[in-house]
Amino acid sequence: MQQRLPVLICFVAGILMFLQYFSRHPVARTVFVSINDYWQIIFAFTLLVGVAAFGKSNLRQIGRGIDTPYRFIALSGLVIMPVLAIIGGIKIDSPFQWAFEYMLAPMQATVFSLLAFFVASASYRGFRARNLQAAVLLGAALIVLIGRVPISEMISDSFPKVTFWIQNYPSMSARRGILIGIGLGSMTTALRVILGIERTYLRGE
Repeated sequence: MQQRLPVLICFVAGILMFLQYFSRHPVARTVFVSINDYWQIIFAFTLLVGVAAFGKSNLRQIGRGIDTPYRFIALSGLVIMPVLAIIGGIKIDSPFQWAFEYMLAPMQATVFSLLAFFVASASYRGFRARNLQAAVLLGAALIVLIGRVPISEMISDSFPKVTFWIQNYPSMSARRGILIGIGLGSMTTALRVILGIERTYLRGE
């Protein structure tokens, strides 16, 4: 009974969400909107769980003496930002927006700028012309990179056109193939969960 009831709830909710895509009946739309409201409630609770897990993890690391100053800064930000939002609101001239624009946004920009070096390193390892396929990938990547900067128009007027052709046709076809595979995999996993074949979420694993 401990597993049958959750599986039954999952089956009913999954079938309702699946069928509403094939019906324009007002009842179906009402059910869909109602389930979406519950989804937002569940999402809010998952945020609380994430905050609690983040705080617990940092407190544990502080107890072990691992990166203690940085852990204190992370926890202070976790506490200060909600307090600022509660006290001064989230208007444009509020302290919360000031902290967001002049502290959080620059830190995010710094992290994303560091990612460029990791992307360059991964590209160097992945674009080595070891065979014909890798050489074609390397050539296409170089054309696209050069075609996206203003200097490409100085080299040739056809460079940007070739770049857009590669992005709109060969690259897009590969992306669509990957997206179709992701969609089929997601559909298979959803059916396994709805039909009760996949039950790992009931075991806490």
